Amino acid sequence: MKKTLFLLAALVLIVVNGFAQQANRYVKIETPQGWCIVKLYNETPLHRDNFIKLVKSGYFNTTTFNRILKNFVIQGGDPDSLYEKTHVLKQEQKWLPAEFDANLYHKRGVLAMGRDANAAQASFTTQIYIVDGKKWTGEQLDAIEKKYNLHFNEAQRQVYQTVGGTPFLDQHYTVFGEIVKGIDLIDKITALKVDKNGNPDSLVWMKLTLLKPGEVAKALK
Repeated sequence: MKKTLFLLAALVLIVVNGFAQQANRYVKIETPQGWCIVKLYNETPLHRDNFIKLVKSGYFNTTTFNRILKNFVIQGGDPDSLYEKTHVLKQEQKWLPAEFDANLYHKRGVLAMGRDANAAQASFTTQIYIVDGKKWTGEQLDAIEKKYNLHFNEAQRQVYQTVGGTPFLDQHYTVFGEIVKGIDLIDKITALKVDKNGNPDSLVWMKLTLLKPGEVAKALK
């Protein structure tokens, strides 16, 4: 009897832990233009955990969205100068192995990691971007598949044609989350005046907060 109860308790513990591991984490991104809620993907654990660590440390709260390219991406987290070979990187600034998943793609509103032109396509841990993108025709998607050796399933094609995104970045840059509330923030930020390089006239600061499990339901209402 005791053995049966022990096995039952162990099974319950395994199931509970399994559900806990599957629970998504959510981050609130605040800017002068408004805010959004991002769900982090469990399919990209290295990027998810790296992002959570930096959010908890307050790293992003000292950075800005410094490159705003309408119909492409909103990029921030650190200045491009960090890629220069002569620059001394801080402890949190390093490269992270790519995590590509065919089911995670660059639809409008996803959160992804930037990188330099390294052969391994490793991400730069502090360089994030939100996809704005544009809508694509079936013929354009066919051409992108051929040029970049990609394959879009029917659901992805539908999204790229109706919602938009940057399909040519798929399987080359790691996507690790998506906006689930407040996607209109993209329109507000891309409406800002920028120079020819996409640098905004005024600072677009960011404040990132990791939501506690009990805060998620309220935040998503």
